[in-house]
Amino acid sequence: MFKKFNIKEDVTGHTQVKSSVQRGIRAKIQDQFGDGVEGILDVVLPKKTPMILMKCHEHINLIVVNNEIQFFQHFDGPYFPTLKLLHKYPNMLPRLQVDRGAIKFVIGGANIMCPGLTSKGAKMDVSVPADSIVAITAEGKNEVLAIGKTKMSTDDIKKINKGIGVDTVHYLGDSLWKTVVDL
Repeated sequence: MFKKFNIKEDVTGHTQVKSSVQRGIRAKIQDQFGDGVEGILDVVLPKKTPMILMKCHEHINLIVVNNEIQFFQHFDGPYFPTLKLLHKYPNMLPRLQVDRGAIKFVIGGANIMCPGLTSKGAKMDVSVPADSIVAITAEGKNEVLAIGKTKMSTDDIKKINKGIGVDTVHYLGDSLWKTVVDL
């Protein structure tokens, strides 16, 4: 999604959202992440601070607060936190761990295959349903490498052990990671 994203070329417009819209976005993020954003939502999206909605090509919306992209959304789908936000608050999302062999592929933007999540160095300690937003870590690394959306539940990933387990949406080194907002 963000392999060739360029903020100067891809942003079609930006507006400061009204407080009612801001409350709606906060409520949707609260419902979506539940306990993962408990206590940090007021820090990440403060009520009195202006929230900017940047509309981009390919129906991507960026939520910007204090010149930092906090969340993004594709069409009217779920909100995804950025990796920078996830590095500040690492417990926002359930974590799946890939083995060492998958690191270079994940950083290259590849989707995560089931065998990379079920091999010896991988971990799936949490049980998540299909279409869940997850953080991807790697064996021997502390930081989150990518954010993705599960294509099947973790139970199915273990059972089937074939095909794509997680669609990678945002990863270290992609254009969103490198983007600096200057409004």
